[in-house]
Amino acid sequence: MNVRVVPYDPQWPLIFAELHDRVWPVVQHAAMRLEHVGSTAVPGLRAKPVIDACIVVASPRDIPHVVKALTTVGYAHRGDLGVPDRDAFRPPAGVRKHHLYASPQHSLSLKNQLGLRDYLRANPDTAGQYGDLKASLAERFPEDIDRYIAGKTEFVLGILRTIGLNDDELAEIRRINTPA
Repeated sequence: MNVRVVPYDPQWPLIFAELHDRVWPVVQHAAMRLEHVGSTAVPGLRAKPVIDACIVVASPRDIPHVVKALTTVGYAHRGDLGVPDRDAFRPPAGVRKHHLYASPQHSLSLKNQLGLRDYLRANPDTAGQYGDLKASLAERFPEDIDRYIAGKTEFVLGILRTIGLNDDELAEIRRINTPA
């Protein structure tokens, strides 16, 4: 996978809105909301130019309903890809590339995604430092997504510690972000 980090694009929220308009009507019967997550959700932050979105459900029991609904519009269920409580979906052919997930509202995965996003939105200086780190890692590891992710982990864990994640939660996130 080619790792490329680009300057913030003000079109990213609009692209998410298009994705929301496509996905939400299909899953709203089984979901609470659809969140724009990841670096493209933080104004001013450099990012890989792919929108990340997460369908938030009330409980794990709702995931099969989301899976079934998304398959009716061409999404393929990919399982959790090694991240507990986060199901991933491959978009249908012909749709702009994006990452779509579904997570229960009280999951560590969602706590991680929303906590990091919200902290970076509220702290532009930290977001700038994170963007610099991401750009540096993408330059150093343009063909190695695992090393790129591993290189960001301690910075991300520092933010998550600041917002109150406990040691067990931080250890689990570190485990998930460490290549096998």
